[in-house]
Amino acid sequence: MMGELNYFLGLQIKQFQHGTFLIQSKYCQELLKTFDIKNCKEVATPIATRCYLEYDEKGDKVDQTKYRGLIGSLLI
Repeated sequence: MMGELNYFLGLQIKQFQHGTFLIQSKYCQELLKTFDIKNCKEVATPIATRCYLEYDEKGDKVDQTKYRGLIGSLLI
């Protein structure tokens, strides 16, 4: 045996007599660092709930790959 399991697939694992716990804080911190959003302001709802969005033809293009990667990482 290699000893007690501490990390597996980016998740921290704590084993106690009354159960095993998965701690995601390190995984979340790595996501924030990877997508360069570590210093962003926290909000309960990421967008205004009574806001109407309109198509902006003159707006800046957004790289969809970054946001799709972030959402994909959160779904795991």
